[in-house]
Amino acid sequence: MPQSLHVKAEDNLRFIRETMERAGSFTAVSGWGEMGIGTTALVAAWLASAATSADRWLALWLGEAAIAVAIAMATTTWKVRDHRVPLVSGPARKFALSFVPPMIAGALLTIVLVTRGEYALLPAVWMLLYGAAVVSAGTFSVRIVPVMGGCFMICGAVALLVPDARNVVMAVAFGGLHLAFGAAIARRHGG
Repeated sequence: MPQSLHVKAEDNLRFIRETMERAGSFTAVSGWGEMGIGTTALVAAWLASAATSADRWLALWLGEAAIAVAIAMATTTWKVRDHRVPLVSGPARKFALSFVPPMIAGALLTIVLVTRGEYALLPAVWMLLYGAAVVSAGTFSVRIVPVMGGCFMICGAVALLVPDARNVVMAVAFGGLHLAFGAAIARRHGG
């Protein structure tokens, strides 16, 4: 029995929609949010430079990470609403699925390194794995995002080579890179 015309049309529209989702990019990365994260990271780096213990230093940076996640989630949600872009599109799912695994690895390595008292390695691990997450997820976003991830990985390599400069490198990476790339994303990609 031949399919009715409307069933064929629905199948064709579904195929077109899925194809466009696969080919699209996730443009909801908020440049303004990145700049907010950069600003709070600079404050965290300044406070961490005066930390009187490794545990206090760690608490400051973990607090900053929580603040950064909140800023990123809020500003991405606002950008999605303003631009009427679906947050659960194919590119958004691919972005998240590429971003999360390196972040989980970073969390697990943080636990292991802290348990062993290896605080000096944390900045390098964080920047390398955050950079890897941004590079991986950035393949489903605008071109500048993976470039930012690569810059984080370079900073992570510097932190491995010069562990005594950890607060400076953290300020440059999490503060400076987020500010610079955030400004570029805001200017070129609608906020």
